[in-house]
Amino acid sequence: MKDLFLGTALALFGLVAAAPAPRPLPPSPVLEERVANPTVTMSSGGSVVGTSNSVTEAFNGIPFASPPTGQLRLKPPVKRNSSTLAAFDATGQAAACPQFFVSTGSNDLISEILSTVVDLPFFQTVTDQNEDCLNLNVVRPAGTTAGDNLPVLFWIFGGAFELGWTSMYDPTSLVASAVAMGKPYVFVAVNYRVGGFGFMPGKEILADGSSNLGLLDQRMGLEWVADNIASFGGDPSKVTIWGESAGAMSVFDQMALYGGNNKYNGQPLFRGGIMDSGSIVPADPVDCPKGQAVYNTVVAKAGCSAASDTLACLRGVDYQTFLNAANSVPALLSYSSVALSYLPRPDGNVLTDSPEVLVKNGQYAAVPMIIGDQEDEGTLFSLFQANTTSTTSDLVDYLSTIFFHDATEAQLTELVDTYDSSLTAGSPFRTGIFNEIYPGFKRLAAILGDLVFTLTRRAFLAEAVTLNPSVPAWSYLASYDYGTPILGTFHATDLLRVFYGLLPNYASKSIQSYYANFVYNLDPNDASGGTSVGSSAVAMQWPLWASNNQLMQFFNNGASLLADDFRSTSYDWIVSNVASLHV
Repeated sequence: MKDLFLGTALALFGLVAAAPAPRPLPPSPVLEERVANPTVTMSSGGSVVGTSNSVTEAFNGIPFASPPTGQLRLKPPVKRNSSTLAAFDATGQAAACPQFFVSTGSNDLISEILSTVVDLPFFQTVTDQNEDCLNLNVVRPAGTTAGDNLPVLFWIFGGAFELGWTSMYDPTSLVASAVAMGKPYVFVAVNYRVGGFGFMPGKEILADGSSNLGLLDQRMGLEWVADNIASFGGDPSKVTIWGESAGAMSVFDQMALYGGNNKYNGQPLFRGGIMDSGSIVPADPVDCPKGQAVYNTVVAKAGCSAASDTLACLRGVDYQTFLNAANSVPALLSYSSVALSYLPRPDGNVLTDSPEVLVKNGQYAAVPMIIGDQEDEGTLFSLFQANTTSTTSDLVDYLSTIFFHDATEAQLTELVDTYDSSLTAGSPFRTGIFNEIYPGFKRLAAILGDLVFTLTRRAFLAEAVTLNPSVPAWSYLASYDYGTPILGTFHATDLLRVFYGLLPNYASKSIQSYYANFVYNLDPNDASGGTSVGSSAVAMQWPLWASNNQLMQFFNNGASLLADDFRSTSYDWIVSNVASLHV
């Protein structure tokens, strides 16, 4: 079991699913040419110096906000004047924001294993972690210049709003693949504050106007694109925002910020969205009892309980003290699982209401979108509850205690009863009697995967296409890792195929083609435009979800259409009881 935990931790943290991929070889068998470092003078002032190879040019770690340190800790980002950047060295690796890998307040076996993972060389050397981290990376096809007006793909990384950084994802192969398909674009990745640095809850945070800082960091990154991407050869009117997991949830949040206002200087900041494994997260307000308990714990761990102004005290403690305090609450890979300590919460201003309410009221920027899931989203998050969920009553107690404080025992019993308890049911799906690593594992995996990802996606789509029938949406289910023991096609397995394209199979090639077409034409089936080199033509038409509620189901060697009506009893219950399912 210890080896299983270790392997799973590696997968989630990115060593398996999201570790930087090797840079691709040039398309022809020639040695990489040494060229002068590219320099871009930005329209808003200042200049940056990047790196170049025969495939791409990269500008890393460009600061877009003042360092959120000292009295700017736990404050909204302050835009940095680009004119202060004089030949800024963007040739290195971008600094990461402080990470929440593992809880500092736990001494159980899981935490011991995860602490071992964090001590691995990958995490010690991959990137600098510090509070001065509000930066972004720009990667463009080699030879791109101002005036080329290429579409822009804006990447928001995932990591449960608790971990992740831009340099974990090397987009070289992605951009090179787009060039080879004749669909070159400019890629931008934004760093944003995570964990307690970016999503601290509590009434003190609400009163200070300092909630949902990570979302505000993302928004300021989008504003930087609007101001500067033309200088890099991008078209600020053709921005697609794309994210995975918490990044996908952030894509919706960017649609919903300020009641759906995605305008900046009178123009939309983006025109399309791609959401891989994530959409809406029904949540209680920033000052809810669960959020206040997190804040109070951090205050106590930081030694600020006796302070007359606890928030000022948190801003005044040294970095390591605040980091340890912020990371003292339950982490993602723990018994608490996806009942996250830190996540976007309604504050009445930035995120004006719970996401499902915003969707129902049409308070979001409705743009064309692609949205989908891995088939077994919940397996990764159901490994740490052994011997606690073997019966229906155990599962009900777990969900009531850890997740849904507003739901009654009767409600949660109804929910759990919609999932078959037999060995042949549950996730990883379609695996018969196999993969039940502890009693109730497959059942819990199915429930968590549906509540957080798969059936929530369907509920979002159903509401969205009803409110905005003229706005197109396409949806999918990925099943290309069917047969992986215990985990199946688990959460984040799409990164190797979709982001890196490392597995040159049907799934990798077809999804990258669909996405490139979408970036250009807001339609995954439309291969027009771009250059005359390469082709992003697709093997089969991907129908609009609204036409017959069909998903494109991706396999390694092909794809087929799947009716989006599985587990309908569970879906109906979730839709009818969503008000009691706030985290």
